[in-house]
Amino acid sequence: MGVTGFRGRVVALAVLIATAVVAVLVVVSHVLLSQVTDADASALAHTRAEAVAANVAVRGGHVVLIEGGNEALDTVSWVYADGHLIDGIVPGSVLDRVDALVGSGQSQTTTVGSHLLYAQPIRLEGHHVMVVVRVDLTPYETSEQRSLTMSLMLGGISILLAGLVARLVVGRALRVVHEMAALADDWGDHEPGRRFDLGVPRDEFGELGRTLDRLLDRVDNALADERRLTDEIAHELRTPLTALRGEAQLAQLSGHQVAPETVLTEVDRLNTAITTILGAARTRIEGGTRCDLRTAARQAIAGRAIDLAVPTDVDVAVAAELVVAVLAPLLENGLRHASSRVWVTARIQPQGVVIDVLDDGPGFDPAEVDRVFEAGVTGGDGHGLGLAVVKRLAASAGVAVRAIADGHGRVEVTFPTAEAIA
Repeated sequence: MGVTGFRGRVVALAVLIATAVVAVLVVVSHVLLSQVTDADASALAHTRAEAVAANVAVRGGHVVLIEGGNEALDTVSWVYADGHLIDGIVPGSVLDRVDALVGSGQSQTTTVGSHLLYAQPIRLEGHHVMVVVRVDLTPYETSEQRSLTMSLMLGGISILLAGLVARLVVGRALRVVHEMAALADDWGDHEPGRRFDLGVPRDEFGELGRTLDRLLDRVDNALADERRLTDEIAHELRTPLTALRGEAQLAQLSGHQVAPETVLTEVDRLNTAITTILGAARTRIEGGTRCDLRTAARQAIAGRAIDLAVPTDVDVAVAAELVVAVLAPLLENGLRHASSRVWVTARIQPQGVVIDVLDDGPGFDPAEVDRVFEAGVTGGDGHGLGLAVVKRLAASAGVAVRAIADGHGRVEVTFPTAEAIA
């Protein structure tokens, strides 16, 4: 439906443009032809008047025609001397107009019906002589009508051909686009690694091929990202489930009941992981949130022995739940590896508020610092979310997280502020 509608709009536009062009050409050609025929008729009238004037002379004090007796000219030319007709027969249908032209005494042209009347004065001593000629405009008008009819017929054929050509060309182009889109769709589902690889674009189809290649790249990356997310979530949820299964098997072998505290603890860990993932996703969807960073950091510390040096009244452009989801695993990681102390500091930078989670442990291996946030790389007892999911949640909300190898444990988190986003 969309392709048909697009093709129909293009064809309609082509027909509209062709119609406008043809209309302009027909009007212009008709106007030019009218001017040419008017000029021809006027030239014929002037030539005819000059021919008659050349035969007018004065003899014996009277105005006479040297050569006369041409009955054909008598019906189309008339000579007046001193207000009296001396040659020709004036039809009654034009008598009034002829008298008016003669009375004006000037060179004039007028149209009566389908005839052109032209009056020309002749200078003769002591006499006022006027020559009036008539030119039949019917042949010229017939020629104009025929020319207009032919122009309209040719214009209609041109408009029809323009519509047909536009339909064929657009149909062929859209067929290519449809085939490319079908291939791209099929590759995206079954062979995400396939590409058109048309090289440097030389035309619109080359641009389309490059665009579809980029689209397939995004599809491929999205699929890979989805697989990584599944692996990371599975890794985070497996730990409390494994602990529960281990406790259950141990109780089965020993004949003792599973301690309720152990079950509740692991279920709480599992529930915390699921709730955090869902809450962070919901926060990304809602957007436009902000929170007090110090208050959220205190929630992440949750009463543990961690020093907090974050100034008051510092707002960041993310939800408090997301701040807790990012900081809590980093704090737990610091507590696991610290020798005696974990502390949190804050720095206000132009790009946002930088939180440093530090501990006095051995820190990160410089060779492994870039892989700290990969699933399964960092060890631990499975409390909360792992660093891989933390990295993903942070990136989705515009929060930058990076580990720094400086001899001690240090993770730098940059939260955006409303001013930095604006």
